[in-house]
Amino acid sequence: MTEHHAHDEERTFATLAPVRGRGFAQTWWGRAWLKALEDAALDSEQVKAGRRLARAGAVGGVSVRPGRVTAVVQDRDGTAHRADVLLQELSEDHWDRFLDMTVERAGHIAALLDREMPPHLVEEAATAGVELLPGLGDLEADCDCGAWDHCGHTAALCYQVARLLDQDPFLLLLMRGRGEHKLLDELQVRSITPAAAEQGAPDAVQDGLDAAEAYTAGDILPPLPDPPQLPAEPGLPPSLDTEVPPAPGVDPVALGFLAAQTAREAHRMLAEALSPGHEQQALDGELTIHQDAVRLAAGDPEPGIAVRLARGSERDREGLALAVRAWRYGGVAGLAVLDEEWHVPAESLARARAALHAAWDDDERPRLRSTHNRWTVVDGTAQLRLGRDGRWWPYRKERGRWAPAGPAAQDPATALASADA
Repeated sequence: MTEHHAHDEERTFATLAPVRGRGFAQTWWGRAWLKALEDAALDSEQVKAGRRLARAGAVGGVSVRPGRVTAVVQDRDGTAHRADVLLQELSEDHWDRFLDMTVERAGHIAALLDREMPPHLVEEAATAGVELLPGLGDLEADCDCGAWDHCGHTAALCYQVARLLDQDPFLLLLMRGRGEHKLLDELQVRSITPAAAEQGAPDAVQDGLDAAEAYTAGDILPPLPDPPQLPAEPGLPPSLDTEVPPAPGVDPVALGFLAAQTAREAHRMLAEALSPGHEQQALDGELTIHQDAVRLAAGDPEPGIAVRLARGSERDREGLALAVRAWRYGGVAGLAVLDEEWHVPAESLARARAALHAAWDDDERPRLRSTHNRWTVVDGTAQLRLGRDGRWWPYRKERGRWAPAGPAAQDPATALASADA
């Protein structure tokens, strides 16, 4: 995302590259933006035309300002049109309510700074009467082609904006009337308690600070120490090559392998703990014996240990190889998709079908045959599997067995492209 700043009240973005084989919005707030367009447009053909234009890279540089986004969109014949999409700004009263509510939860500010739009923030704002995301009829179209409703040009602009929103939800707040720097300044001012503001007054009574407010107002706390540095590589286990024979039942080769894998796992866990946003991630559950056997097998053990791990995972040699591949692509979730064939509930099935329908234009959509959570390309060697978390996993038929072909994707077209690669 190449961006140029004029000032805090306008942000401009260079032309984005064409997009192939994937949906435009990967985040839930980006999809909500597109839903507002698709629900309100009276002519679905214009929406599809706009999606094709956006895919082809016909949308020029995008300008985002309070209440408006603008771009020049080229028709297939090269004719250029200025397209604007308008979104009503929030009132001062609405902004007051939003800022007061946001200050109360430090996690909301942290999530925004990580370029995430927390669902609870949107829900609590709506409860307070502040609508952040656009709803039905909120995206007003204005194009010099003369259309009075959304045309292909304004629809194309909306699809391009969804890509930008995926990367920075502050753009939505700018459209609602507040630039990022001004918004953060106002939050900083509100995070300072009256007691702190009156510090030094002779009659002021210092009763301490509310923990949430103290955490939010980082300037009144000493800085945290720097996190530890991640070692360049896992540590090496001690050598078991001694002159003393091993105790009965102890396999030195297997024990050395387990020690090396433990060091690798500790290094991986530390890398995750030091990554941005790790504190907001859910804790992993404890592995079963079968799952742990596959995890260990992913460490490339010598053949004798691999045979023992295959028995521990209750798989044959080829089955363990497929399980290892699934593990490397997605850990526990990837392994579950390999093993489980489950009945998709009606609500999840409806969302899955909608995603499949939106992933391709009508003339590009492959023929798929569905069985439970699996969609197989008719007369092909590719398959999509729906995970319980709503992500799509690519599979490819190899030597008569379905094999994992890549990591999961939110968009089925992206997943299928991995299977076909």
